[in-house]
Amino acid sequence: MIITKAGRRMFPAMRVKISGLDPHQQYYIAMDIVPVDNKRYRYVYHSSKWMVAGNADSPVPPRVYIHPDSPASGETWMRQVISFDKLKLTNNELDDQGHIILHSMHKYQPRVHVIRKDCGDDLSPIKPVPSGEGVKAFSFPETVFTTVTAYQNQQITRLKIDRNPFAKGFRDSGRNRMGLEALVESYAFWRPSLRTLTFEDIPGIPKDLKTDYIFPKLDNLVCRQTKLSHRMGGEYALVPSFIFL
Repeated sequence: MIITKAGRRMFPAMRVKISGLDPHQQYYIAMDIVPVDNKRYRYVYHSSKWMVAGNADSPVPPRVYIHPDSPASGETWMRQVISFDKLKLTNNELDDQGHIILHSMHKYQPRVHVIRKDCGDDLSPIKPVPSGEGVKAFSFPETVFTTVTAYQNQQITRLKIDRNPFAKGFRDSGRNRMGLEALVESYAFWRPSLRTLTFEDIPGIPKDLKTDYIFPKLDNLVCRQTKLSHRMGGEYALVPSFIFL
């Protein structure tokens, strides 16, 4: 899972369906993310595996994401899929935006908390989730993830680009490339006729010089597309560069 200083949305996002609540009772729904163990990890490329690299870094300040629809009745929560798609992760320990703070190269487990309103007086984004009879926590082993600042596996990179609705710029880069090629071809009609130039065509060159040396043909002009190293307007910009062969 990617984390950044500015904060990055979780993808895939956590979505849950809840049942068994009192339809008339008010509830908070919240999420926190806790370490799976006290280890730090590294990715071994030749074996494509995560390996223990040492002890975990010092604990980070506690953060809780309170679902923006909270509080709501049990009836409201039960009739919808509850999504945490607006939750953001950061590795900035001084974050003041309310993002969940995590260390890179550590394993974490998201937990969903259902909190009865009368037990949620101490609920705060910057404090641990309160405990008590009216608080239930749920976790799913399938949601354990490892935090990174850059993807370590190209297959994961491709999968997330294909599936993430916020990765449109990466997916469109291929379509932009094809569009640029079509644009260049569309201007072929106005290009002047081309022929081979020889030394005889150049004023001041004696006619008795050998003329079997020719200039590169202009019809060998090709258009290559260069991907800029920075992003423009949320998408990679493609620009043509022309070379003689």
